[in-house]
Amino acid sequence: MDASDAALYVTLLKEAPGGLAFFDPELRCRRANDALAALLGVAVRDLQQRRPSEALPEVLASAFEAALRKVIAEDRPVSDPDLVVPADASQGTSGDASGVATAVEERILACTWLPARGGDGECLGVVLTALDVTERRRAEEVIRRKEQRYRSLVEASAQVVWVAAPAGGVIDDAPEWRAITGQTPDDYAVGGWLTVVHPEDRPRIEAAWGDCVEENRVFETNYRIRTKSGTYRHFDVRAVPIWQGDAVIEWVGANTDVTGQREAEEMRGRLTEQLSAAALRTARLQQATSMLAEALTVSQVVQVITEVGRSAIGADYSAVALLDDDKLRLSIVAPSQPGAEGETASASRDAIKVSDQTVMSVAVRESRPFLAEHPDSLRLQLGHGERDLFAQHTEERAWVGLPLLAAGAPIGALRFSFTRPREITEEERVFLEALAGQCALAVERALLFEREHKTAEELQRSLLPSDLPQLPGMVLAARYNPATRHVQVGGDWYDVFRLPDQRLAVAVGDVMGKGVLAAAGMGRVRNALRALALNDPRPAAVLAGLDRLFSATEDEEQFTTVAYVVIDPVSGEGEFSNAGHPPPLLISHDAPARVSTLEPGTPLGWPSQRQQTSFSIETGNTVVFYSDGLVENRRRGVDAGLDELVAVAADAPPEVVGDPERLVDFLVDRMLAGYEQVDDVTVLALHVPPEPV
Repeated sequence: MDASDAALYVTLLKEAPGGLAFFDPELRCRRANDALAALLGVAVRDLQQRRPSEALPEVLASAFEAALRKVIAEDRPVSDPDLVVPADASQGTSGDASGVATAVEERILACTWLPARGGDGECLGVVLTALDVTERRRAEEVIRRKEQRYRSLVEASAQVVWVAAPAGGVIDDAPEWRAITGQTPDDYAVGGWLTVVHPEDRPRIEAAWGDCVEENRVFETNYRIRTKSGTYRHFDVRAVPIWQGDAVIEWVGANTDVTGQREAEEMRGRLTEQLSAAALRTARLQQATSMLAEALTVSQVVQVITEVGRSAIGADYSAVALLDDDKLRLSIVAPSQPGAEGETASASRDAIKVSDQTVMSVAVRESRPFLAEHPDSLRLQLGHGERDLFAQHTEERAWVGLPLLAAGAPIGALRFSFTRPREITEEERVFLEALAGQCALAVERALLFEREHKTAEELQRSLLPSDLPQLPGMVLAARYNPATRHVQVGGDWYDVFRLPDQRLAVAVGDVMGKGVLAAAGMGRVRNALRALALNDPRPAAVLAGLDRLFSATEDEEQFTTVAYVVIDPVSGEGEFSNAGHPPPLLISHDAPARVSTLEPGTPLGWPSQRQQTSFSIETGNTVVFYSDGLVENRRRGVDAGLDELVAVAADAPPEVVGDPERLVDFLVDRMLAGYEQVDDVTVLALHVPPEPV
């Protein structure tokens, strides 16, 4: 050993921050440095020339000797990332001149055992390196626990999470909370969440919060909060103290908006008081409320009312009629048929005048229930008008008419009839009035839904191309399938147009969201893309221009994807760029179907250096662009959907692959078969026919 080797050896033993030791094949420690002795809580002299079992506590010695034997037996390194040194590892005193260091608390060591070989390869023993990772492991555990705590709280909360100081004051801003209450950061910093509690609730809440903070116990209650619109909503809150040792370091609270639940509970409470003697009817009403909450169209509402009326009060017939816009006529709405999704409410041809003498007309005119318990009562009140209108139900013998009121004004009427004389009890009357109230709310909500859905769908369809270019060397076909009636339309779109140099610009995109806003956003993107393409059609330039537009005009939360290609329809050659859209499907006549593996890029407006790649459609091949609604739904993830799309394309018969019109129908039908369509589906196919033989 030369001088440098000796110096290195001495320095490692004396100065190395980690523990070092050499054990011979008999497991005896031949050399150990001070750092290892300090970590193990023993003196160096007590380690050297001894086996671990002769110098260390039993648990620690067993771990050491097991590792040593494994290294010697297998002639390979062994690692123990978390070897625990007990707090009572040594009974000595720390800090004496001989190098004794007592482990005053439990330590965690990361140990590595290495086989030491001589020049001839013979195993001379084992080298141990040990690092103290106690603080790191503790820090990792603290972080893990904090992450679990916050994740659990956020997942448990339907609305917002807030943090308070140990004494209950504000320490962090809560933007999600302020978005609900309309508070400014300064307002929240001064008074926190307490300042927007309803004046009637605040004394109770302040007292309860103060008691919980003082006693460090869980704060759990409910109160009303003033929102930014000035109205009050009900919130449930649960706040827990976060402990560090024996002290509370902060409070974490989770608020949940339960307004709908509270309103439903209050309504059920009132009905329960009124119908205490009719528990079965109360259960029926609750069932109807639940069913009406799921009915989104007017036809579905009518279907629910028909079922509830017949089961709850034994009605043989039922009808719902809505006032026309002029408020002078009622049109009877037909119930939806099971499985007939997507149908709008249909009205009978013969309208009922509000001025007529009918059960529903009287209920609407007078805004009160109309009861006729037998035919004589009907004739006395109405004459023969009702019998003439419902001549197909000549066996009717008792009738009930109920106005449908929204904000105190009639919007229609509800009619039940029976094939036998029927006395309506007071309990039944209360039940029917409550049912009519629920029906009115459901009808009003359904009308709003249908109007918005129709507006959004018409807007979206108006922005899609009315027809596709007819090209001699390329055939195009497209399909747009809006989601079923129980889901609002989204922001899917496609566009195909000629550029000044006769090349073809093709785009398929998807704007996040539903309804009119998504459709309007789709229109803005489509129009901007056309304008940019006419100026500089290069795909990378167009997407970069859309990025700038998004950064300047759109919300940061907006999520929009676009696939854009410029292609020469004669040669099939072009350029392609993608802003986060699903990859195109490539169908070749001489190779398996596949999806493009090109990098999809980021959605519009996200920081990105837009790139474009070469793109070509060879003779006899087809490229299919599509939206994520084709491959993704509640039961199928994107990756599985892409695999299934490739499999479906591979199964397409040659005559289907060669006809884009049939191909897009084939792909849509097969991909949606067995799944509920929850999103719009857009498919655009570009096919280059084979050369004529």
